[in-house]
Amino acid sequence: MSEQKQSQTTGLPAGIQVPDTMAIIMDGNGRWAKKRGLPRTAGHKKGADTIHTIGLEANRLGVKKLILYAFSTENWKRPEDEVGYLCKLPGLFFDRYIRDLMNNNIRVTFAGELGRFPDSTQKVIRRAVEQTEANTGLELCIAINYGARRELLLAAQKYAEDVRNGRENNVTEEEFSKYLFVPEEVDLLIRTSGEERISNFLLWQLAYSELIFTPTAWPDFDESSLRECITEYNHRDRRFGGVKA
Repeated sequence: MSEQKQSQTTGLPAGIQVPDTMAIIMDGNGRWAKKRGLPRTAGHKKGADTIHTIGLEANRLGVKKLILYAFSTENWKRPEDEVGYLCKLPGLFFDRYIRDLMNNNIRVTFAGELGRFPDSTQKVIRRAVEQTEANTGLELCIAINYGARRELLLAAQKYAEDVRNGRENNVTEEEFSKYLFVPEEVDLLIRTSGEERISNFLLWQLAYSELIFTPTAWPDFDESSLRECITEYNHRDRRFGGVKA
């Protein structure tokens, strides 16, 4: 496909390279709702609709994996009613959108520890994973009850157990990454709503990622916002610690 035809198809400028693995810290749902005089749960509901929108667009553009920070290990500190709604949100989301995900060949996975969630929440997520496991398009990875420090701790424990069971203690970085919830390195991280921090997300995987912080709240982040971030990513000079000739 020529660059001109590709540009017309994707809506991206000619010659733009789409990152293989992207991650998004979906921030700003509560502030979006407060600004409109709505309860925080209304922001989370609108944010779930944005997951659908951005997932379809990332798939259309050819992103291979999109990791979304949906619920951190620290989010349990939030008000009980908000946490309760967030536990119900996967069910509401997949009931509404699982057919679209199937029709668009999107595969759902998750990163984190589901065990703390109610059984109903766990069943909904595992069912979505099972329903979509044969799909070959975008991998939509939901980071839920996820914390990067916890991920690294668990990975170290798993590796130590393997050593106790006879594995030679000679692990490489590439081998160690396979012990993580997310083994891939992330090309591009986006955080919405103006905050400029990582918030315990993918600390290992972000070692050489390009970071983009946008003031747009997650519920307002749309297809054009995603394309703008991908275009900005292409303007970065990625040297991975080296020097280009």
